[in-house]
Amino acid sequence: MTQTRQRTETEETAPETAHPELGGRRSNQKLRTRNAIIAATRELIRGGGEVTMPAVAQAALVSEATAYRYFPDLSTLLRESFTGLLPEPAEAMAPLADSADPVERIEHATRFLLGHVLSYEGAVRAMMSAAIADGQGGAIRPGLRFGLIDTALAPLEHATGPGGAAESALALVQLKRDLALVVSAEALFTLTDLCGLSPDEAIDSAVHAARALTRAAVESSFRSPE
Repeated sequence: MTQTRQRTETEETAPETAHPELGGRRSNQKLRTRNAIIAATRELIRGGGEVTMPAVAQAALVSEATAYRYFPDLSTLLRESFTGLLPEPAEAMAPLADSADPVERIEHATRFLLGHVLSYEGAVRAMMSAAIADGQGGAIRPGLRFGLIDTALAPLEHATGPGGAAESALALVQLKRDLALVVSAEALFTLTDLCGLSPDEAIDSAVHAARALTRAAVESSFRSPE
């Protein structure tokens, strides 16, 4: 154990009653340690490789036990570390802010999301594994796809097809559900892991499916707003 790590963990675990002068310093040290763990996790996420609690602890210069004192499991740490790491949907869709074409917009959203999934692949796979093991699903994963899909399809929110407003509203809900299967890490990893596609081929395939679904829905259930 390094001297820095040993000193940090000694200050954190020293009883306040025995060392009252350490009270304020301990609070500051705890905050610094917590922030260091999150910062180390984000660096590992950005690296795209496997993210584990031992790797995080080593990068943050703390023991694995200390990391677990701050975060009970890897999924909790990953969820908090992802906060603020990814742009908001409106920011992600900014390049197409002037486009009212939902097909063009959903292509951009799909490429954006799956590109980030590849960039953060190790962390995404770890989070998916934790969601399956814990059975918590959406309680663990950030669900970025939903905001992106909603923003990409915003031009359809007030579009009305030949069946009337109610039918168009139901069609939009169904389209968003269909796209949630395609604009996803699950779809990307199915295409790379099981279909043997390269990452670029996998993204192109997912984009093709997302465009086809959106185009079919627009042609059958919507007309463009006046």
